[in-house]
Amino acid sequence: MFRFANPQYLWLLAALTVWVALFVFMRRMRRRRLARFGNPATLQELMPDVSTGRTFLKFTLFCGAWMLLSFTAARPQLGSRLREQKAQGIEMMLAVDVSNSMLAEDFEPNRLERTKYAIDKLFDGLHQDRVGLIVFAGEPKVQLPITSDYRMAKAFARRIDPSLVSVQGTAIGKALEQALLAFSSSTDETHSRVVVLITDGEDHEGGALQAAARAKEEGIRIYTIGIGTPEGAPIQIGGEFIKDEKGDMVVSKLDETLLAQLAETTGGTYVRATKQSIGLDEIVRSIDEMEQTELSTVRFEEYNEQYQYLLCVALVLLLLETLLLDRHGAALRKLF
Repeated sequence: MFRFANPQYLWLLAALTVWVALFVFMRRMRRRRLARFGNPATLQELMPDVSTGRTFLKFTLFCGAWMLLSFTAARPQLGSRLREQKAQGIEMMLAVDVSNSMLAEDFEPNRLERTKYAIDKLFDGLHQDRVGLIVFAGEPKVQLPITSDYRMAKAFARRIDPSLVSVQGTAIGKALEQALLAFSSSTDETHSRVVVLITDGEDHEGGALQAAARAKEEGIRIYTIGIGTPEGAPIQIGGEFIKDEKGDMVVSKLDETLLAQLAETTGGTYVRATKQSIGLDEIVRSIDEMEQTELSTVRFEEYNEQYQYLLCVALVLLLLETLLLDRHGAALRKLF
């Protein structure tokens, strides 16, 4: 596969048409001026050292060099191939609650936006680990499979929104089951897989402790982050507060009991988020102490650069253009 890494520099080629037009114009003007003095053939005999052929050749060499330098600036690249890269690290699956309760504003601007900001910062600090992303409410959805492409992971994390899941509610058990299925097979039977669960802890479905027991059997640790306050906060959507069937304002409160149990069951850690820190930094420090495994990562290798060959030829043409004189000696008069 061939491509230009910086195709915008190909516009430099447009300068060639201007220079060619000027060159043709100047040659015509020169001929007209000489014709005023006499017959061109007679004038050529009177000026044996003047070589119009050399002038044309020098201009051609310069144009060729400019064209090659323009292609060089555009950085032509050829081909790419897959390669396998080994790295020591862990696989981390983030399970993020996107239910309406995450829109409560006891964190600024709300729980969900504060979580997205923390995840973005988390990805900035990772190097060799692989990450995935699951969003859940009444049902889970794999937003991003396990990957080592942090740039793509950040892009997906910024798009986290309650609209990604069609069923509302909070099914922590289903989210954990989905997370266990999302790990790659290359890390089976190792101790280098973790689930980081970020939620306010209000579980409406059940089954979370059973999922944690299965995770323990598979050697997967669950780290939980409780975001919200025990006092809670109302939920505002579209400028209106959510109310229950009785017309009372719904207040979403942090439920820490379940989250602490999930972490304890698998040997993980529970952290309550604060307005200063969501808790991901504390969890990452704990994860860094875990046993890491060798990860095989398949990535596209950088395209092979081809500009250096064009640059060498361009420099040779410029050197020839510089060394070539406008006039020739008696020995070369018959050539030009």
